[in-house]
Amino acid sequence: MELQAIGKVSQQEGKTTLVLKEEVKDALLGLGDFSHVMVLYWFDQLDVPELRAERVVEKPYKKGPEKLGIFATRGPVRPNPIAVSVAGILSVDEEAGIVELDYLDAEVGSPLLDLKPYTPSAEIVQEYQSPDWCAHWPQSYEESGEFDWSKEFNFEA
Repeated sequence: MELQAIGKVSQQEGKTTLVLKEEVKDALLGLGDFSHVMVLYWFDQLDVPELRAERVVEKPYKKGPEKLGIFATRGPVRPNPIAVSVAGILSVDEEAGIVELDYLDAEVGSPLLDLKPYTPSAEIVQEYQSPDWCAHWPQSYEESGEFDWSKEFNFEA
């Protein structure tokens, strides 16, 4: 299996942008018609063999159980450090290959793996279940921006 980065996360004039490689920028055609995008990127700064070997983490969430399997977390410690985040699209410059976002929880320089338009028919689950320790988390992307996430995690941001 081989993955190839399609671009990188960048900061331009204080704004979060996705800068695509020349050979894939034509794939942006039509993305600007969507309000949000799902961004898949690589946690490259935490891509080390020791972290890839971790299967259970000690109390990553303040209100969570003492231990959790990494597949029950959204953290960067995993066999393949792939991240997925939803972000609001502010603009798409198809010619330059640049997507400006409202926010993305990614480090500058993180390699982009893929972009997918956010569509409610594929992403919204109306009836779901989560553990009691995280049931108070926001129920939407919009609410998440106002939520104090620093009170939830047992690590420094």
